[in-house]
Amino acid sequence: MIYKIGLLCLLSIFFTDVNGQDKKRLNVLFVLVDDLRPSIGAFGDSLSVTPNLDQLAKSSHVFERAYTNQAVCVASRYNLLLGARSTSTGLYDFGRAFRDFYPQATTLPEYFKKEGYHTEAIGKVFHVGHNTYNDEQSWSVPHFHEKVIEYADKSTHSSTREEALFANVSWAEANQLPKGAAYESPDVSDDTYADGRVANRAMQRLEELKNTGESFFMAVGFARPHLPFSVPKKYWDLYNEQDFDNVDRTTNPDLAPKFATKRDEEISQYAGIPLSATVDPFPDSLAMKLRHGYYAGVSYVDAQIGKVIQKLQETGLDSNTIVVLWGDHGYLLGEMGMWTKHVNYEIANRIPLIIHHPDHNNGVKTKEFIETVDLFPTLAALCGLKTPEVQQPLDGVSFEPMFSSGKQDIREYVYHCFPRGGMLGEAIRDKNFRMVRWTPMRADREVVYELYEYSNGLVETKNIWSEDHPEFIRLKAILESHPAAASMRPESKPRKASL
Repeated sequence: MIYKIGLLCLLSIFFTDVNGQDKKRLNVLFVLVDDLRPSIGAFGDSLSVTPNLDQLAKSSHVFERAYTNQAVCVASRYNLLLGARSTSTGLYDFGRAFRDFYPQATTLPEYFKKEGYHTEAIGKVFHVGHNTYNDEQSWSVPHFHEKVIEYADKSTHSSTREEALFANVSWAEANQLPKGAAYESPDVSDDTYADGRVANRAMQRLEELKNTGESFFMAVGFARPHLPFSVPKKYWDLYNEQDFDNVDRTTNPDLAPKFATKRDEEISQYAGIPLSATVDPFPDSLAMKLRHGYYAGVSYVDAQIGKVIQKLQETGLDSNTIVVLWGDHGYLLGEMGMWTKHVNYEIANRIPLIIHHPDHNNGVKTKEFIETVDLFPTLAALCGLKTPEVQQPLDGVSFEPMFSSGKQDIREYVYHCFPRGGMLGEAIRDKNFRMVRWTPMRADREVVYELYEYSNGLVETKNIWSEDHPEFIRLKAILESHPAAASMRPESKPRKASL
């Protein structure tokens, strides 16, 4: 046993490269951001104030066509951490503990842990809330948990509905609580909110890991720009609210199935947000305020990430650390009259992805398609680890050849899904089109299709599906080459809540 531990410690520091030379193992700093669409200057958003992510992008691979596998927090994080699509595991929704169904699963951080790395999670990594929990065995040390829903002004309530849900209080109990505000902008310090404290903890741990010399996989998860848009005033002040004019289209795509669209749901869990039955679309003043708050959240989290990257550089660990910036899914800000995520449309599924490799630090912008599930095998390969052998399905494709040899066209399309209205929507997105097949999950209903073309922008305007459309025929054949989607897993037994 002593020999095995000693060997693991040695392996955590050195490996032998192809030339037989000892080389220090690469660390991984994996930055996860909740609800972050590509509203980043480096991705072409001229409104966004994101100097730190823009600087990181200059020496990184910037994936302009990266996609989530399901546009919701819990499933997208399972997709990342298991390397498995929701349609392979049946883990589509909250409240499903993956180890109930894959007890011997090996998560992405656990794989690095088994390979001799120190692994730890700071902030939101696994989704914790809505009867969903952290996975303790993925980490070398206990998870540093922080809040997702938080208000600086705590004088008006003891707890809100969303705070309770993220603390794993039952839906029945949480729904008895008041709604919290959708935004606030107090003149407070960064660490008044969780993301500032997450950044502080990450900086502290980088300093300590520098002193230990351990190879590490550190996952640092930030909550903003997730609702509520609770952000210090100085980040709101970076923007002029009048710049957030109404979007070009505030109505659903023509001929889209009604069940495939949304407006209420998540955003209506906050005070002051009218239901669509009352007001649709939102008044311009409210829509502008919400967009302003979202962008303030993006700038706030950009500043926190900047602090962590600066500390990585100050410690000298940057010379031997892969940095990944990943948004868990996209986000709608009123486009097509929709808000937040939970649909199969472009803006809800397109994500920002930046990978900085210390040995490949020339800035590269690529339109190569990549899915969230690809990050598991890609990071293993980039760190010189063997191909993972795991119990759960492993759907990802390694993009390491893009870094080592410049190989292109690794994926010709991406696949994602979302269940809505008793139907499972599975989507194929290629360079110009998205086809969605809606299959009944329970009721006796017909299969329904959508087809969209993107030559005039990324907002869907009209479902152009017809049974004889050549692009539909082509994309349908691709989708039919995939395995049948797994049924939704049953909900796991709740654990004790801690509000």
